[in-house]
Amino acid sequence: MFRALSILAVAALTASAYAQTAAPAASPAAPAKASAPAKEAAAPSGNIAVVNGKPIKLSEMEMVIRQIKQPDSPELRASLREKLIELEVLTQEAKRRKLNEREDVKFQADNAARTVLIQALLRDEIDAHKPTEAQIQAEYDRERKVAGEKEYKAHHILVETEAQAKEIIAKLDKGEKFEDLAKGTKDVGSAANGGELDWAPPAAYVKPFSDAMIALEKGKYTTTPVQSQFGWHVIRLDDVRAMQAPPLDQIKSHIVEALQQQQAKDFVESLKKKATIK
Repeated sequence: MFRALSILAVAALTASAYAQTAAPAASPAAPAKASAPAKEAAAPSGNIAVVNGKPIKLSEMEMVIRQIKQPDSPELRASLREKLIELEVLTQEAKRRKLNEREDVKFQADNAARTVLIQALLRDEIDAHKPTEAQIQAEYDRERKVAGEKEYKAHHILVETEAQAKEIIAKLDKGEKFEDLAKGTKDVGSAANGGELDWAPPAAYVKPFSDAMIALEKGKYTTTPVQSQFGWHVIRLDDVRAMQAPPLDQIKSHIVEALQQQQAKDFVESLKKKATIK
């Protein structure tokens, strides 16, 4: 069943459409009326409605349909028509009240327009420099090299102070269970599992943690606290295995996305370098 879009959702999707295709606004002296526009029979060819003399173009609806992830259907178009009419009614009333002349509204409108323009620029730049298969393969190989040949399974307990970490180590030395002590860890994500962490390469962790982890023998825990920017760790190494890297085809879309993000970042930096900034 078709799920109707909210007015605000349609407004967001059609912001650029209004900027590009809308005809001049109705006179501010003519208040908007919500009841009359709902009759589609009065709409001329090429428009889906005319609200107080202002046409809503079919091209606006087509633009929204291209952007939303719902199948095109008569029900969708009928719902969108009503939402676009509502948007136009509200826009005309806002202009009648001269809200578009208020400084705070002008600032927000200018900022929204700038955001749309910048997004279009970055999409254009990314489309013009799509990653080649060679670049994708090179990035895949680089990430595999960074990840290393092994991945590790570990438990850890994270606390605020070195003294707390030493106290935990002393309790472990006396035979208390790591999993029981891990219930008090600051890492809420692993606390419920006794401090257990997923299989991961050393590169997945901050360096002080990974250095201490890979230096351990299987089944052993750190006998001195390990400090990182997150606090103080007590780490137990459970197992080590050969890195099971996913095949390129499985993560290709993620690599492409990462390369595109880097391309956008480099593009921005290049423009800043060329600009005269005082």
